[in-house]
Amino acid sequence: MRRIFTYAYTYKTSMYIGLFLMLVELVVELIQPLFMAKIIDDGILQEDMTTVAIWGGILVAISLIAFVAGIINSFFAANVSQGAGYDLRDDMFRKVQEFTSKNFQRFATPTLITRMTNDVTQIQNLIFMFMRIALRAPLFIIGGLVMAFTVHKELATILLLSVPVMLLFLFWILTKGVTYFRRVQEKLDNLNTIIRENLAGIRLIKGFNRGDYEESRFQGANTSLMNDNKRALWLMELAMPMVMLSMNLIILVILWFGAIGLNVGTAQAGEVVAIINYATRMMFTFSVFTFLIMVFSRGKASANRITEILDAEGETVDDRADGVNKEIQGAIGFQEVNYTYPGMKVPAIETINFEAKAGETIGILGETGSGKSTLLHLIPRLQEASGGQVFIDGLSIEHYDVIALRKQISLIPQEIHLFSGTVMENIQWGKNDASEEEVIEAAKDAQIHAFISTLPDGYQTKLGQKGITFSGGQKQRLSIARALIRNPKILILDDSTSALDAHTESRLMTSLRKKDCTVLIVAQKISSLKAADMILLMHQGKIVGSGDHNSLLRYNAYYQQVYQSQQETEAL
Repeated sequence: MRRIFTYAYTYKTSMYIGLFLMLVELVVELIQPLFMAKIIDDGILQEDMTTVAIWGGILVAISLIAFVAGIINSFFAANVSQGAGYDLRDDMFRKVQEFTSKNFQRFATPTLITRMTNDVTQIQNLIFMFMRIALRAPLFIIGGLVMAFTVHKELATILLLSVPVMLLFLFWILTKGVTYFRRVQEKLDNLNTIIRENLAGIRLIKGFNRGDYEESRFQGANTSLMNDNKRALWLMELAMPMVMLSMNLIILVILWFGAIGLNVGTAQAGEVVAIINYATRMMFTFSVFTFLIMVFSRGKASANRITEILDAEGETVDDRADGVNKEIQGAIGFQEVNYTYPGMKVPAIETINFEAKAGETIGILGETGSGKSTLLHLIPRLQEASGGQVFIDGLSIEHYDVIALRKQISLIPQEIHLFSGTVMENIQWGKNDASEEEVIEAAKDAQIHAFISTLPDGYQTKLGQKGITFSGGQKQRLSIARALIRNPKILILDDSTSALDAHTESRLMTSLRKKDCTVLIVAQKISSLKAADMILLMHQGKIVGSGDHNSLLRYNAYYQQVYQSQQETEAL
């Protein structure tokens, strides 16, 4: 929680003003019963209406001051809470931008969304309530007891004895509430995961007639969330009736002993009224405590989840701002490179050795799970090698400024992702300041310009989320245009031409060979890699053959087997 409240301290001016105004409200609330006692004892009982008018006027005046202070306090509390929420979301988003695959395996997408939205909202509520009433509540209990003892010691002692019991009960509610609400947030993560999967795969669900199964899965997660939420709220709701019952009993005890005091002359009517007033206000404060406990329980659970994101140190890539920042030529070298995914015992790739000269085209062929994508992701340092060295232009990539390095590398992953916006905006995503001419040139190189020209609004045509209005091949070509517009020195295509027909793919490869860059291309079809300067043949995380198409076809048995199977498939 301390880490989270540092975000509120950024707005310390507003926080101090808000807390000062809260103290003004507190002081007014503490002295009001004294004025009421004076009005009763010196005015009403003495039939002195002048005294009633004077002290009544003072009471109204300070009440108006407290009213104005409360309104202004709310303004500054909102400024602090909303500002802290803004900064939290901003820092979390920046942190996520630095995540490696290891971080994303630990934090799934739905939980990241929940933590940056729902959890931050809970923190905003906590900060607002802290500045508005949370700090005032315990201060009023302490101040109320002190003021009660200045009025009548014997009756105040009854209040003093009841407070510790009430606080212990509320502390028990608090500890249970934190546990319950953390469980609720985790169940919300699970529900968001199911919703996200269903929205992303709705066509697949319909195609396989899995609607009933998915509805059942959703109902199970939804019911579990509802039940845990009800348990948490039942616990919170239990607190208020218990507090109200206890305080009403205490007030009855005070009235009993106050009546005795009035009969024997040890207490005045105004004093009894003042003590009852303090007891009533303390009862209200304790009832507020039950609400604050719920807010704090939610906030504490959310703060822990947010801190896990902010403190995910040692798992983000070191950007080496002081590293080498120069234009690369594109030569690539792997020397005894290994990589093992977190939590896995078997390496994804091991003992990888090869060299590619600048400007060469390198094809990578292998069955699913052979480590092709893993190998490619090591080049822009999306993953860090577990062992060995990766070189670019003869220098280990660990010595490069990773930001400067990535600016000269374009990666087109297996899963194509387009963003909501226009076609032009999606291509310019690779280079923000690209001109319209550059966009059109990149589209032509990617063999997508002709199709874009047929769209109603051309390059200004709006895309749906993830490019749902485009076919698979059109998405691939659009993502290739986005990569080419950067004029990279290293271009990586991770099975990014699988949806293209043979004619389009051939024209694309011809276009890429004219580029001044090193091209690494993963493909499932040998026909896509025939023209490559070198083909790396991968099997179970290792390179089991390398060379051009003709040499592999002549000397490599595994390559011959793959080639033969693909020839038979094409013949069929």
